Amino acid sequence: MKSLSGREGMQELRRWIDLIYPPRCPVCDRFLPRGKEPGLCEECRASFRKAEPPFCRTCGLPLPDIGHSEDRLCEACLRRPPAYETARAAYLYEGAALDAIHRFKYGGRAHLARILGPPLAALASRTLPLDLKAVVMPVPLHPKRLRERGFNQSLLLAGHVAELQGWRLDYRTLERSTNTPPQAALTRDERRKNVRAAFGVKETAGPMPRNVVLVDDVATTGSTLNACSKALVRAGAGRVFCLVLARAADRTIQA
Repeated sequence: MKSLSGREGMQELRRWIDLIYPPRCPVCDRFLPRGKEPGLCEECRASFRKAEPPFCRTCGLPLPDIGHSEDRLCEACLRRPPAYETARAAYLYEGAALDAIHRFKYGGRAHLARILGPPLAALASRTLPLDLKAVVMPVPLHPKRLRERGFNQSLLLAGHVAELQGWRLDYRTLERSTNTPPQAALTRDERRKNVRAAFGVKETAGPMPRNVVLVDDVATTGSTLNACSKALVRAGAGRVFCLVLARAADRTIQA
């Protein structure tokens, strides 16, 4: 029998693995074509809806198109500007994107970060200032929640952003000091109150960076992003830019 090595050997091994364990889409569980690299099926990939303008220039909330596509400020940001400079999302929080994030976040599928992380990293290249030098920080989990889940999904996503941009990843400075109830069942005002004092900067942290890129998986009302940004700015950070994988198109939508 001919001995295979290197690329040929890996291809042969993959063919045998695909034969015994046919690959499935990690979102809908459909079988993938044999020989296809692990990832999303074409149906799921096509149903990820990108966040398109017009949206709020500050918080990134998708806005109704009223005859022109210029970005503008939403009412909430006009009334109460957030502590961050901008927040941008790769996708709308619906359809396959919603299903993927739920499986990633609540289904223990940490490997989905390899699929969901690169689009978020690409978003950083498209939307952040070209000359920006920043430190990347994930929205932290409370230690109790981290033990239950086994990983911080925002940290896994933040790693892709930091790697692509060549920036330092800092997951120790920002902490969640209060184990607040999940935001999913709360109204907008309740969400804001829920996280008002939930985040802080560790006393052992050094000087704050001039620019911070804050990464999370989902934004609905933006309360979590704003609470984290306030804590960073109070501690001396210069500017905070937020990136999320998905954004609710309507503030009334609950994550």
